[in-house]
Amino acid sequence: MKIEHVALQVEDPAGMARWYVEHLGCTIARVGDAPAFMHFLRDGAGTSMLELYRNPRVAVPDYASMDPMLVHVAFVSTDPAADRDRLVAAGATVADDLVRTSAGDELVMLRDPWGVALQLARRAQPMHE
Repeated sequence: MKIEHVALQVEDPAGMARWYVEHLGCTIARVGDAPAFMHFLRDGAGTSMLELYRNPRVAVPDYASMDPMLVHVAFVSTDPAADRDRLVAAGATVADDLVRTSAGDELVMLRDPWGVALQLARRAQPMHE
């Protein structure tokens, strides 16, 4: 089986979708109307999707107060330091700055302008073709 999407309940699905398109290279696959205003986003490779929605039946998690190790969205980056700087200039904040793991991976943990944790990863041994 293939994962179709991972979904996040967020305060501003349309605003987040625009930011992800502009700054993370996502494209919009589908948009829904009220009440949830869901936005399905494809990653830059077109192989994974993220759903951003606001369902009024449930609360929006306080992502900004959550440890990024509880939930984060990871993006492949060929230059995590440069992407960190570019995204911070666009409104992201640094949660954990650039580290190199014992496996040789380079990782940066940011928060998007809505507090959702974003990891930028350059793997020593890529996990995707």
